[in-house]
Amino acid sequence: MTLKEPLPVAPGTDDTRAGGPHRAAAWPEARAAAVRAGASARAGRAPLGVPLGQALGQVMAEPLLALTDLPPFDTSAMDGWAVAGPGPWTVRPEGAVLAGQASPAVTADGEAVRIATGARVPAGTTAVVRTEHSRTEGALLHALREVVPGQDIRPRGQECRAGDELLPAGTAVTPAVLGLAAAAGYDELPVPPRPRVEILVLGDELLTTGLPHDGLIRDALGPMLGPWLTALGADVLATRRIGDEAEELYAAVTGSTADLVLTTGGTAAGPVDHVHGVLDKAGATLLVDGVKVRPGHPMLLARLAAEPTRPEPTRPDPTPSDPTPSVATSSERTRPARVRHLVGLPGNPLAAVSGLLTLAQPLLAALTGAAAAAPAPPRVPVRDEVHGHPFDTRLVPVVRRGGRAVALRFNGPAMLRGIAAADGLAVIPPGGARPGQELDVLDLPWPAAEGAVPAQGACFT
Repeated sequence: MTLKEPLPVAPGTDDTRAGGPHRAAAWPEARAAAVRAGASARAGRAPLGVPLGQALGQVMAEPLLALTDLPPFDTSAMDGWAVAGPGPWTVRPEGAVLAGQASPAVTADGEAVRIATGARVPAGTTAVVRTEHSRTEGALLHALREVVPGQDIRPRGQECRAGDELLPAGTAVTPAVLGLAAAAGYDELPVPPRPRVEILVLGDELLTTGLPHDGLIRDALGPMLGPWLTALGADVLATRRIGDEAEELYAAVTGSTADLVLTTGGTAAGPVDHVHGVLDKAGATLLVDGVKVRPGHPMLLARLAAEPTRPEPTRPDPTPSDPTPSVATSSERTRPARVRHLVGLPGNPLAAVSGLLTLAQPLLAALTGAAAAAPAPPRVPVRDEVHGHPFDTRLVPVVRRGGRAVALRFNGPAMLRGIAAADGLAVIPPGGARPGQELDVLDLPWPAAEGAVPAQGACFT
């Protein structure tokens, strides 16, 4: 059997399911498993070269190495005079040396030439004398301060030498990184390809328009998950609605070309909960089967059967007689199989958000390399007491007010009112949190206003 055998049951984590109870993973363990899964899948993904203008917000798939010395030649750090030897100096009659122009040589001691900031320093220059530190008398230049050899000259290679590592792989691409890359001679940056995600919203009871009626409810997850995953850096291929039919779900899962398939609902043990059976039939391997977190306990993470390996031809080194060799048929290497995963979210909306942050977000961060660059969740003291589960972690929507996290009232598994007003989810340890206790707060992938007050004032606990 491909699916994991049930593990011993921890107190408070029993989940009656066909085949007997199983052990749910602790919340930190589940997130760590998601990171490992994403990292293993990233190994076979070749980076893409992205123009600098399109790389902002991504992470570098490879170290940023200097393509040249910086600066690439000796440059003037100030407007002033390039002088050779001791002063006073005779001012050369030709015009100033400007940035971007070839510089004349200072051929002998005792000569000076005008120079602009950033201009290439003429050969033989001893120092640059700032304009404000000098005076001229006829054709002679006098320094008003002591002149130290090398002053106000940025020597070639002062910042780096060609081949130096400027930034490691996994660095987030910020505007400053773009500037450094451009200065170092880059036109594009190697970044991981955006993970492709397909969302399968399960359930015959879901409506896409209009008011709920006759046992039917609106689909809240379809409109929410796609934009949320896009904000996490994913390329959402499609959001599809699947009925409560096992064969339809099996066809959708096995036919998907996505790196990550995200399902909603169907992960428990009800009469139309088909996700486990579909994964078993598809030859998947369960990595996480249930998490000790509330809401969202019946979430899961599975590794889907990999694509078949494909031979990738290699080319021999070109020779003078054959500068453009044909593809070799005798030497082939195997291209790594693409590893795909499925995250099964619970069907209740806030429980699905819990699953998204517990499993999907860390998996995607590791898949793109963002996990290495991401800071640890901020720790924020909670203003009031927050009740906890006896054995499980709780994720509770909060807002920050005056530097403290304030828990929101509407935090049931089926409720979205709290998370819609929140700027993060506080991680409540088993047993709860006391006033002033510092808690990890999982930020949401969109800007949050410090001290914002939800419109519904009654939603505070």
